[in-house]
Amino acid sequence: MRARSIGAATATAVALVAARDLVQKKHALLRNFPVVGHARYLVERIGPELRQYIVTSNEEERPFSRDQRTWIYASAKEENNYFGFGTDVDVEHIQGHAYVKQRTFADTLPDMHDPQAPLPSAKVLGGPRGRAKAFRPGSVVNISAMSFGSLSGAAISALNKGAALAGTMHNTGEGGLSPYHRNGGDLVLQIGTAYFGCRNADGTFNVDKLREIVADAPVKAIEIKLSQGAKPGLGGMLPGAKVTPEIAGIRGIPVGEDCASPSRHSAFHDVDSMLDFVELIAAETGLPVGVKSAVGDMGFWQDLATFMARGDRGVDFVTIDGGEGGTGAAPLIFTDSVSLPFRMGFSRVYGTFAELGLTDDLTFIGSGKLGLPENAAVAFALGVDMINVGREAMLSIGCIQAQKCHTDKCPTGIATQNAWLARGIDPASKSARAAAYLRTLRKELTKVSAAVGVAHPSLITATDIEIMNGDYDARTLAGVYAYKNGWGQLGAPLAEEITALMSASGTTVPDSRK
Repeated sequence: MRARSIGAATATAVALVAARDLVQKKHALLRNFPVVGHARYLVERIGPELRQYIVTSNEEERPFSRDQRTWIYASAKEENNYFGFGTDVDVEHIQGHAYVKQRTFADTLPDMHDPQAPLPSAKVLGGPRGRAKAFRPGSVVNISAMSFGSLSGAAISALNKGAALAGTMHNTGEGGLSPYHRNGGDLVLQIGTAYFGCRNADGTFNVDKLREIVADAPVKAIEIKLSQGAKPGLGGMLPGAKVTPEIAGIRGIPVGEDCASPSRHSAFHDVDSMLDFVELIAAETGLPVGVKSAVGDMGFWQDLATFMARGDRGVDFVTIDGGEGGTGAAPLIFTDSVSLPFRMGFSRVYGTFAELGLTDDLTFIGSGKLGLPENAAVAFALGVDMINVGREAMLSIGCIQAQKCHTDKCPTGIATQNAWLARGIDPASKSARAAAYLRTLRKELTKVSAAVGVAHPSLITATDIEIMNGDYDARTLAGVYAYKNGWGQLGAPLAEEITALMSASGTTVPDSRK
C-alpha cells in the first residue's frame, strides 16, 4: 500500500512537472521534451567537473567551445558573463591565439557603461556610389543570412524582433522575404541563384517582382549571394515534400515539387555582366547593392577591383564568408576543405582592393564565427567595417549545438520545420535574449576599442593585435597577413568622422546619407 502511494505521488509529481514544462515559455527544450529535458540542464551544471576529469576542457569543443557558448548564453540572459580564476587558454604554448595590445593613454572615449549606446558603421553604405537610399547603418553587428525554411518561422520571428529591439539589420537569406521577417527589424534582402521571391516561372530573375518586395518591406540593402562558407560553389535541392503552400508562396515556386538552387547565377556570367546586374538593381530600387561570397580563386576579386577602379560601376559592399562553415548543411568535404578560412580569405580580398586604393569606396562585411569579441576585434583590425552573426545568434535564442540542423530534428525548434519542435520557441522571450546578446557584443567591442585607446572598433589597426606562437614568438596581424603600411585602416576623413560621432555626448546616429 505504501509503495503504491509513493508510486502514485511520484506519477503525480512527474505529471505536474510535465504540465509545467509544456506551458512555460522560457526554455524551448523543456517545451518539446518535458521532464527528460531537465537532464540536459543537470549534465550542464556538473559538466565542468565531468570534463575536468573525464571528457574535454572548456576550450576543446567545436565548433564553439564551452567557454564561448557560456559567454553567449550568459550575455543573452543578461547574467554575469565574466570569468574568474584565470584563462582556460594554454597561453604559454598555444599557437595562433590573438592578443590585443592595450594602450596606457587615450583621447576622449565614449561611455562604455551604457548598454544602449550606439555603435554605428564608420562608413555610409552606398554613399561613395551615390545611391538614392544610402545610409549609415546604426550597428556594426547585424544578423547573418538564415532563410525561412532552414530555420523555423518562430526562430526567424525571434531573430527579427531581436534585431528591432537592438537596432540591428537582419539578412533574410536566399529563401525569400517571409512574414516572419516582418516583425520590426530592418532587412537586408538576399538574392540567391534561384531568385526566390523575385523569379519567373522558369527560375530566371524578375526585376518587377523585386521592386514589389522592396516597396512593401523595410529593406535597407540588397545582397547578391554568389556563395557561402558552408557550401561554396554548391547548389541545393529543396525536396517537394518540404515545399509547403507557405514556402511555395514565399519563394514563388510550385507546391509539392522539387526545387533546385543552381550553383551559379543565370542573370550574369562574369564580373562585367554582374556589375551591370548590380547597377540595374540599384537603379530600380535606389538601395545599396553588394555581393556575398566565400573566397577561393582570387581571379574574381582581382577582376572586380579592376572594374571598380574605373569608377563607372561597382558594388557598395562585399560580404566575405569564412570557409569554417555556418548554418547551411553541406557535404563534409565542402564543410572542411572548400574555400579559405575567414582571416586568410578576407585579408586576401582586402589587399586586392587596397592595392588599387579602393578600400574607402565600399563597405567590408565579415561573417564566419565573428560573433565572439576576440574574433570580431581581429576582423575589424583586418579592415572589416561590419560583422554578421549567424550561429551565435542561434545560440542566443536557445541553440544547444546539437548539430542536427540538416536532419529537421533540431531539439530546440530552431533549425527545423517540424511544427511540434518549433512550438518550443517563444518569439517574445527569445527576441529579448537575441537583443541582449547583440547589445552585449557591441558593448564588448566598445570596451576593447577603448583598451586599445580608440573610440570605435574600425579604428583598431592590424598592428594593434599580435598572433602568438607559444611563448617564444609573436607577429602582428599586419606581419602575418602581409599587410602594407596603412592597410586595414580607415582614411583620415572617415576616421575623424566616426571619432566625432562616437565622442559626441548623446550622439544620435543618423539613418541617412552623411
